[in-house]
Amino acid sequence: MDADRAAAHVIGVLQQAAAAHERRAGQDVSAVVRAAQAMAGAIRAGGKVLAFGNGGSAADAQHFVAELVGHYEQDRAALPAVTLSVDTSILTAVGNDYGYDRVFARQVEALGRAGDVALGISTSGNSPNVLRGLEAARDRGLTTIALTGRGGEAARLAAIHIGVDEDRTPRVQEVQITLLHSLCELIELEMGD
Repeated sequence: MDADRAAAHVIGVLQQAAAAHERRAGQDVSAVVRAAQAMAGAIRAGGKVLAFGNGGSAADAQHFVAELVGHYEQDRAALPAVTLSVDTSILTAVGNDYGYDRVFARQVEALGRAGDVALGISTSGNSPNVLRGLEAARDRGLTTIALTGRGGEAARLAAIHIGVDEDRTPRVQEVQITLLHSLCELIELEMGD
């Protein structure tokens, strides 16, 4: 591919991403606000946020938690949050002994307490281990939040569903990271009040 065609391709990708963001901005964002309020409320009450997902969604969960524990834009106290997709010993042990669909549920059972928040991220909304994690969280009295593409089963399992109604996985993921950054900003604002 020559340089002009490659540049046009990059511009096209950026335009597609911008259009996906514009479409999401034109939809109801009340679930994002409720999710941030739930997380800030849990943290203020001594609880924590547990975040999980697979592949790119695992990376997004890790990124989100890093912003809470470190800082996003404000220099503030560290906020209690844990990513459930980063401990390879737990993932491989639980995957081997109980099945991969239980890797998040088992950690929620160990770490989650009533009043905490569980954030499950799944582009499809149908990842079995994310669904089992949300079910375990719901059963233990955690507030459940699902960040998905077009919904799937996770949208029905979660108390709060944040959806990105796009056809292509990259566009879903790009909007999801912006929504996660929005959550970070809202949480910092809530914690500052």
